[in-house]
Amino acid sequence: MALATAATAATAATAATAATAATAGHAAAARLPVVASFSILADLAREVGGEMVDVTALVGPDGDAHVFEPTPRQARQLQQARVLVSNGLGFEPWLPRLKNAAGFGGVEIVAAQGIAPRAMPASAHGEHAHGHAHGHAHAHAHGGADPHAWQDVRNAIAYVGNIARGLAQADPANAARYRQRATGYGARLAALDAQLRAQFAGLPPQRRSVVSTHDAFGYFAQAYGLRFIPVRGLSTEAEPSARDLAQLIRQVRQERVGAIFLENISDPRLLEQLARETGVALGGRLYSDALSAPGGPAATYVEMMQANAARLLQALAPASGSGIPR
Repeated sequence: MALATAATAATAATAATAATAATAGHAAAARLPVVASFSILADLAREVGGEMVDVTALVGPDGDAHVFEPTPRQARQLQQARVLVSNGLGFEPWLPRLKNAAGFGGVEIVAAQGIAPRAMPASAHGEHAHGHAHGHAHAHAHGGADPHAWQDVRNAIAYVGNIARGLAQADPANAARYRQRATGYGARLAALDAQLRAQFAGLPPQRRSVVSTHDAFGYFAQAYGLRFIPVRGLSTEAEPSARDLAQLIRQVRQERVGAIFLENISDPRLLEQLARETGVALGGRLYSDALSAPGGPAATYVEMMQANAARLLQALAPASGSGIPR
């Protein structure tokens, strides 16, 4: 009898396990398949979509969208998606070809839609594109507009609204839940924006200039009162000529730049050379166009902005008496 009871219990447990697995499989299959062009947008889409979406990033953590070359694997991922989240503003020049190759016919959400883009200074998209044909072409692909709008948290809030509307269009049954999640996440982002503004407000005027790898932080600079001097232009492909580098060395020395920052998507050697030539300290690594890998210091958009702010504040804050978080 005991053996029979145990066998019956085991059979019941097996059936329950199978039912649970089937339910989980059905739930996973029922999720809205979403493809985002790069990791930052993928994180925003996951925050808005929650358990209702299954999000894949074409350009993953620490990946450089400027030099990305889609493969047949990415075409298959996009072919199977019902929603595509792109940045817009010319950031993904490879995306139209990929959509055509995949035959994508779903809903495309352009996250930066409605945002007034920052106009690039002439030195970034005109004749002084650091003397590199790829950087020059990339800058003109943007039409003189800076596509890195997510570096201002207020713009990220607008991204979230656009993503919520697009998900609701693709999945009307869950529209109210997308709106609810977007509202909650938007409140968290508004609090983050206020925190950053308060932290950077304490920096003295002479401690607000830094050097970065490429021109990805213009929106951050405008929002939080800093000045970024990029070694390259809009694209990470752009290489400065010897003349440009010599001019940059003079500029860094004259302006008493506070720190030189590497980026997670770029080769550090050029910045390390600049640090040696000028004697300006390397301030660490900033996250510009990609998140860190899971478990890293910038695995989400919020963590990315907090990590960048912490590194900048630590490098720029006066040695003592500033009251600025280090």
